[in-house]
Amino acid sequence: METAIRILQILSAIFLVLSILVQDRGTGLSATFGGSGGFYATKRGAEKVLSIITVVLMALFLVLSFTASIILS
Repeated sequence: METAIRILQILSAIFLVLSILVQDRGTGLSATFGGSGGFYATKRGAEKVLSIITVVLMALFLVLSFTASIILS
């Protein structure tokens, strides 16, 4: 049981990081220094699905972390 929780936690963390890195919101540091004059619109299509997947993965990671802290302590 402990091994399964640890493996699921590691996998969820990897997929969470990947889903965050795939998202393209703004242009990064160049927007901070005035390099972009764009605006943000509502999310549509694949961007919306990716956002929902990120939230679900974050919730899964938190649940697994709390479970691991209770069971493994």
